Amino acid sequence: MIRKISAHYVGRGRGSASRPQRVIQKTRYHITHLARQEDPIADLGQRFGWKAFVTNAGHKRLSLQEAVLCYRNEYRVERIFNRLKSRVHIAPLFVKRNEQIVGLTYLLTLGVRVLTVTEFVLRRSLETAQARLPGLHPENKHKRTDKPTTERILKAFSAISLTIIKTAAGEDILRRLTPLSGLQEDILQRLGLGAALYRQLEIQGIGT
Repeated sequence: MIRKISAHYVGRGRGSASRPQRVIQKTRYHITHLARQEDPIADLGQRFGWKAFVTNAGHKRLSLQEAVLCYRNEYRVERIFNRLKSRVHIAPLFVKRNEQIVGLTYLLTLGVRVLTVTEFVLRRSLETAQARLPGLHPENKHKRTDKPTTERILKAFSAISLTIIKTAAGEDILRRLTPLSGLQEDILQRLGLGAALYRQLEIQGIGT
């Protein structure tokens, strides 16, 4: 054991003979011996690895194995609520009437369904083709994934822009769309959309 004692003046400023002081003592301990407590260790070892599952489903409806599998899929339900809160921002709701609250909730839930279906379709396509997508992780350009999230998919399209130019009369329109990269075309194909649907947003030539 090592002790260090020092005196310091109370408050700020210079010290004086009449100014109060406080004594600070710092103590450091060196561990020289360890002893295992076998009984508490054995007691904890008996309880580690066990979980309690509670369900109102009977044995005929849900076996123990099926209950464990349902529990392991719980994160999918939690992801839905996480997306409602963090992606489509279900709260706060700036409405007052009950029908407004119900309608807005249905609308935001539909948005979450779009996110979920997009992710499911793309992952299924990658699993069927035994393929992986590159370029979805800017922090690691060499990383490839077969389980992309919809958030990263949308981020891959974030740099796209549609430029619309009108004449002084406001009659003729020219539309210029950012060309798709190889990754973006691959994603659209795997989602069953195709690049042709994307190019329909662009009208080539003035007066078209």
